Amino acid sequence: MPFESSPLPFGRHALAPHLSAESVALHYVKHYKGHVRALNRLTEGKPESELSLEEIVLLSRPGPVLNNAAQAWNHAFFWNSLTPAGGGAPHGDLAAAIGRDFGSFDAFKERFSRAAILLFGSGWTWLVLSNGKLKIRQTRNADTPMKHGDVSLLTLDVWEHAYYTDYHHARAKYVAAFIDNLVNWGFAAANLAKGATKEFAVAEESHQMGLSRNSP
Repeated sequence: MPFESSPLPFGRHALAPHLSAESVALHYVKHYKGHVRALNRLTEGKPESELSLEEIVLLSRPGPVLNNAAQAWNHAFFWNSLTPAGGGAPHGDLAAAIGRDFGSFDAFKERFSRAAILLFGSGWTWLVLSNGKLKIRQTRNADTPMKHGDVSLLTLDVWEHAYYTDYHHARAKYVAAFIDNLVNWGFAAANLAKGATKEFAVAEESHQMGLSRNSP
């Protein structure tokens, strides 16, 4: 079955003035859908066409198939990391986890922004759950945290095509607009809850396996 593009979770004008309809359309149609089309061409009639996008990312070696599959996954995740009237500070368990692992929301904001602004070249900046703690990751080009065993909570695309239409070379302004006005904390909180449940299940399974191996 061919891979399909995920629909935008908001209208193309919904993120203005922070991201214009022109910028969203260019990014979604030319870049995201372009990766999906390329992945379909590369996998047509091959065993990969029967796998999920996540399975291709996890199982593929470096090359065109992995690049396009990972970029398709990253972009779909990015759209859900954005929401109209978003930004500000989170609440609930996510806020508590950020305070625990970064000291404060302001400290998290400074570290995440710095990571996004200073990432050299093209790539992504992520908030992830890794071994029970929240961490900030940078990935370059088509790399993605799932390849490294981390659970993604949210991401910011810092390829130039993500912001150049609206912000030109001023990546720092784009990063600030994301944090202050666009980040979807509800999506991140839901991913945290799912990720914590998954990590607990894996840890419990490992514990039980250890008991079995050590049993007389």
